[in-house]
Amino acid sequence: MSKPRLSVVVTRRLPEAVETRLCELFDVTLRDSDAPMTRDELATAVRNADVLVPTVTDAIDAALIGQAGERLRLIANYGAGVDHIDVATARQRGILVSNTPGVLTDDTADMTMGLILSVLRRMPEGLAVMQADEWDGWAPNAFLGGRVGGRRLGILGMGRIGQAVARRASAFGMQVHYHNRRRLRPEQETALEATYWESLDQMVARMDVISINCPATPSTFHLMNARRLKLLKPEAVIVNTSRGEVIDENALTRMLRAGEIAGAGLDVYEHGTQANPRLRELKNVVLLPHMGSATREGRMEMGEKVIINIKTFDDGHRPPDQVVPSML
Repeated sequence: MSKPRLSVVVTRRLPEAVETRLCELFDVTLRDSDAPMTRDELATAVRNADVLVPTVTDAIDAALIGQAGERLRLIANYGAGVDHIDVATARQRGILVSNTPGVLTDDTADMTMGLILSVLRRMPEGLAVMQADEWDGWAPNAFLGGRVGGRRLGILGMGRIGQAVARRASAFGMQVHYHNRRRLRPEQETALEATYWESLDQMVARMDVISINCPATPSTFHLMNARRLKLLKPEAVIVNTSRGEVIDENALTRMLRAGEIAGAGLDVYEHGTQANPRLRELKNVVLLPHMGSATREGRMEMGEKVIINIKTFDDGHRPPDQVVPSML
């Protein structure tokens, strides 16, 4: 007699091929629309499913996990970041958590370099003029930006993505510096041509560009606070493709408006989809709607990892991408 298929609830629409494969393997409940689940819908899902497949838009906190039924045994997150999931509480309840690390490294690093180039070379301003049909022709002093090569790049967070950014920045002729919870091995630093700074304050004060590439944890919340932002040179720019909570967004907005920071490129925001409205008024700011991981290839690979994690769990083994609190 074959064992019953796992009941899997998916909280958002995924690529069609991923949904099809999930349905072939498990008893899957898919979303009809691409709107995030409501709190009540999430509560129903955790009460009735064996496996929940959430995304970054779902708050899987302690209160929600407390409503989980006896069946829920795996939260197979569709994404690498798990700061929206209370992993410790899930573990206490005997619920495993998995994620999809590594597949979005290059995509996010590409977007980081895109934002650096866009801010330094004022690309959105040029695009706006062309779209409005307001270009009067070339002029020696029009749209003057800054040269990328030779600038000092300070990377905050030298994990997979930070290192991928370092490799790209080196190819553009930037000088790579970094601050990380743990220093890289000497051979890694040599390969990346990266200089380590033990003091984040000292690094920030000397960089031309700051790239935020660290995860959101209690220790990184407002790591770039008002005091630290004031250490930046007036001609410096800051780029964030990681998590919005790492930067004090109100302080950043005030300093950009006052000309105390030259520019910013943001793909993530402190309050989810609610970017500070004053940021939209500034020509020296490039705002994107969390596009860092948005490639067809990346989304497919995320789905493949989710399927592997669920299938491995269903076969009685530990999911290969299981997340434990000590990893955070």
